Amino acid sequence: MSVPQYRKVAAVALAAGLGLSLAACSTKSDDSSDAGGKVTITVDCQPVGAQKELLKNWNDDVAEFQRQNPDIVVKSVSVGEQCNNPPDFTARLAGGTVTDVFYGYMTDLQQVLDSGQAMDIGQYATKDTIPTWDSVDPALKEVFTDGGKLYAVPVKNYSMGLIYNKALFQRAGLDVTNPPKTWPEVRAAAKKISALGDGIAGYAEYSAGNTGGWHFTSLLYSQGGQVLSADGKKADFNNAMGKQVLQNLKDMRYGDNSMGSRQLLQWGDLLTNAGAGKVGMFIGAPDATQAIVSQFQGKYQDWAMGPLPGQDGPAKATLGGGEGYFFKKGLSPEQVKAGLKWLAYQKLTPGKGQFDYVRAKPQNYPVGLPQPLLFTNGSDAQKQELELRKANANVDTTNFAVFEANPVPIKGEPRNAQAVYAVLDAAMSGVLTNPNANIDALLKTAEDKVNQLLAAQS
Repeated sequence: MSVPQYRKVAAVALAAGLGLSLAACSTKSDDSSDAGGKVTITVDCQPVGAQKELLKNWNDDVAEFQRQNPDIVVKSVSVGEQCNNPPDFTARLAGGTVTDVFYGYMTDLQQVLDSGQAMDIGQYATKDTIPTWDSVDPALKEVFTDGGKLYAVPVKNYSMGLIYNKALFQRAGLDVTNPPKTWPEVRAAAKKISALGDGIAGYAEYSAGNTGGWHFTSLLYSQGGQVLSADGKKADFNNAMGKQVLQNLKDMRYGDNSMGSRQLLQWGDLLTNAGAGKVGMFIGAPDATQAIVSQFQGKYQDWAMGPLPGQDGPAKATLGGGEGYFFKKGLSPEQVKAGLKWLAYQKLTPGKGQFDYVRAKPQNYPVGLPQPLLFTNGSDAQKQELELRKANANVDTTNFAVFEANPVPIKGEPRNAQAVYAVLDAAMSGVLTNPNANIDALLKTAEDKVNQLLAAQS
């Protein structure tokens, strides 16, 4: 996907190593400096112990950052393999146990604001604290802005396509250079892959933990639909396009038996199966291949990616989203500046942190994926990041060539996304666990619940 295509659409659509228990995440203002005058911040999303290389990189970054900034102490917190598990995230917000600098999805802004946990960091986010700040895509900053106030720093973004297992494609007699372009083609390919037996699902899908609703949204976008009305006040998926989404899945699940018997999959469940070579296709972002390998013992060479399929031709749109870091309300100015400097080092500097491609190249970590695209087209930061990415690529970038050569228009996630996704999980799980599921009834129930949700929050 080209950078100009992403920016044009997104601007419209989106408008350490120190163990610390979650109970100790809250940092009082009088605890922000130790006796030596150092500023202390707690930061979450530290990789878990099983992610050995990622954890070592994080700890090395913390050590080097503190060496360069001897007046700052970074205390790291791990909240699991998935940095934001929505129910857990909501619980930490409600309980006030988020860290000083805490990870969240682009869809989390309203929930965070409702919780009263985040502070406006607009006056502190400048070139002084984040040298590349002026190069960060304004559309991404806008996602975390409300009423002219900035509440988080964007650190990653994505768009979704069709991820497929090349090894299984070859075994099933499918063309690895020509992935399915429509949902009927996906269905046909899934049948051939599942026919290989040995518990292999030709196509796999989420249906729990808000991930089902998340994927329903992208599937609906591919049909040309939208989850909510243009004004965001009503559900808008109980229609022919929403029915087609569920009918496609029901046909594969029960008509063809090509989706495997185990359902109610969440994020780690599906990727565990993929890493074990038991999934032929699923929809996801490019970095899903990273998780398959670094967390679930898969192989990079097995995976490739094409654009999100459409119903009878190219997809009308695909879902785009991402993540950032919020700052807990009540931090001192010194803590906010320290947190911004840490994010600048770890997340927003080409050649450092997540962009340290020289370090990552020999590791079990991909360099050469077509995202994230954080910097504006033509900026010095973007040029440097792309040059480093190309020079240190350790994956076969041709595996993403079809995805990049066929960009699909990006739509942002709906208002109150996580709450809406939780409702839509039931529709997804319904067609994947009940051969007699009534699609009309599932969508009507979901529509009523989403409308009640929106009415209560209006």
